[in-house]
Amino acid sequence: MGKAIVSTGELPDDCRPRIVGFSPREGSSPTMPTWSVYILRCSDGTLYTGITTDLAERLSAHRGGSASRYTRARLPVRLVYQERQPDRSSASKREAAIKRLSRSAKLALIRRR
Repeated sequence: MGKAIVSTGELPDDCRPRIVGFSPREGSSPTMPTWSVYILRCSDGTLYTGITTDLAERLSAHRGGSASRYTRARLPVRLVYQERQPDRSSASKREAAIKRLSRSAKLALIRRR
């Protein structure tokens, strides 16, 4: 029989995955990127909500027409709202909550920021 391996869930620093090109923000770890929930205003006035760990790169992709079919058909787009979330789960839940809001509630959220 083999030995049982007990893990504390912690990895030594030299074994932790690294995210290339990630610049840690205050209160975050280099291995745990901060997620952003964002809203774009499209050229036709509609609002698009999404999540990302690199807002600048994602916005560039939207503006270049490669991020989503929805925004590609409604260029140009403009960032009108952003909020940070600690992890993907929180960001996804917040994105879903924003998407359920009425248009007037989304506009009120944007105005409050």
